[in-house]
Amino acid sequence: MFRSRPKPEKPRAGQESVWDYPRPPRLERTHKRIEIWLGGEKIADTTEAFRVLETSHPPGYYLPPEAFAPGVLAVAQGSSRCEFKGAATYWTLSAGGKTAEAAGWSYESPTPAFQEMAGYIAVYPGRMDECRVDGEKVIPQPGNFYGGWITEDVVGPFKGAAGTMGW
Repeated sequence: MFRSRPKPEKPRAGQESVWDYPRPPRLERTHKRIEIWLGGEKIADTTEAFRVLETSHPPGYYLPPEAFAPGVLAVAQGSSRCEFKGAATYWTLSAGGKTAEAAGWSYESPTPAFQEMAGYIAVYPGRMDECRVDGEKVIPQPGNFYGGWITEDVVGPFKGAAGTMGW
């Protein structure tokens, strides 16, 4: 079912509207500090990440594999294809006695527009104990399909919740 475009929230100073993000998405390097916890342990920390910006979605953050603690990542079963980025590889993350099956993904051989982030790994923030951007705790994008990270500097409404698939 097609739904008309919702009314975007008006961003305040220092904020971005996800409705100003492009489609197809844009890749952008970020030097903000990205941290991830699982099983009570910090499993990733970097200031050398990428973010992917796509209309109606909060940014997805992709971290270099070396940002993850040793032994955290294992290739998971399954795959999918993004019309913009290409074939995805899935990752299971484990730490502190907790395992999150297929909770991360990467593009090992992405399309030319995303080549710079080849091998970088994104995670579903809702499947981790906590994710932070420059110290701010992230709110996971609604729904079970998308892996966007909502912070105070982005406004929606965000795709992912019930009734938003037609946006």
